[in-house]
Amino acid sequence: MVSTDTAHSLADALAVGVPADGPAEIEPGLHLYQVDTQRSLERQWGELRDYARGVFAELGLDEVTAEEITVLPGAEEVIALLELREQARTGRWDVIVVDCAPTAETLRLLALPEALDWHVNRLLPAGRRLLRTLSPLIRRVAMVSVPDDHVVGAGERLHRALMEVRGLLTGAGASVRLVLTPEAVVLAEARRTLTSLSLYGYRVDAVVANRVFPSGGADPWREGWVAAQARRLAEVGESFAPLPVHTVPYLDAEPVGRDALAAVAEAMYGGTDPFAPPAGEPPLRITPEGELVLALPLAEKGQVDLARKGDELIVTLGPYRRVLALPAALARRAVRDAALSDGRLRVRFESGGPDD
Repeated sequence: MVSTDTAHSLADALAVGVPADGPAEIEPGLHLYQVDTQRSLERQWGELRDYARGVFAELGLDEVTAEEITVLPGAEEVIALLELREQARTGRWDVIVVDCAPTAETLRLLALPEALDWHVNRLLPAGRRLLRTLSPLIRRVAMVSVPDDHVVGAGERLHRALMEVRGLLTGAGASVRLVLTPEAVVLAEARRTLTSLSLYGYRVDAVVANRVFPSGGADPWREGWVAAQARRLAEVGESFAPLPVHTVPYLDAEPVGRDALAAVAEAMYGGTDPFAPPAGEPPLRITPEGELVLALPLAEKGQVDLARKGDELIVTLGPYRRVLALPAALARRAVRDAALSDGRLRVRFESGGPDD
């Protein structure tokens, strides 16, 4: 188990000590890894941080201030993803479970690799040439050092690593499970999350409804909650069908420790295999007929905007945007029409050249 949440509450939930460095076995066959982001940051971004510290020192900042500034916002979550990649590459694990941060942070994090890829592929080659040309001028005018090739190369390696992480998380063996409580506001957020994850190519294979009141009892307050949650659970089933919905009862005590969590798992999954490979089609696919199909479950027509620019298709869903690089076979053809129906955006292409 690996966490991308900087709160690092996994060890607390399992009632075990925080591992000092690297994965620690807390139960036969079960390892916990709470990433030491400071150490990983030095290893993964050493050249970039050294350059940034040097620039800030040239600007007159003291060493402590420069050190604080170079700890970039969001760096800890990114480093956790890079560590996930390193663990997957070892081939040591049968299953890796990733405990993610709250929804908004996780969506920004999962969208980062592809967004970075778009900018790097367009800006980096020209940027290298420009830096070589302007380096002496920048040094004289701005009085700061220009990054050398090895610093730019470190940025390129970081970019490639993040793209490998994206490939890992959107691969055929990876899936996301949404956890919610049966409440109106939480359900609305979970519905939007399902749509946004699909936009970025992440497959959701199940929903977990947590803290569900058991039926029975004569207490009117409790009966009110049971009835309200029953209505929301019906909406959950309708909203996320055909995904399975696993329920976790509201327990009489906080489930802390391995035995308590094992009991929760038994109640939640029963006889089903929690590690079964995800079924169904991937969120993005191209049919043999050359039709591009992007799953956007629960999206409405007014929320989706589609644009074509060169060999790219730009899909906008509310505040989220994904730039799809079309394969060569489609990049040479113009868009004929597009339609959103049954939770799928279908884009058909002509046999001619691309749109202007």
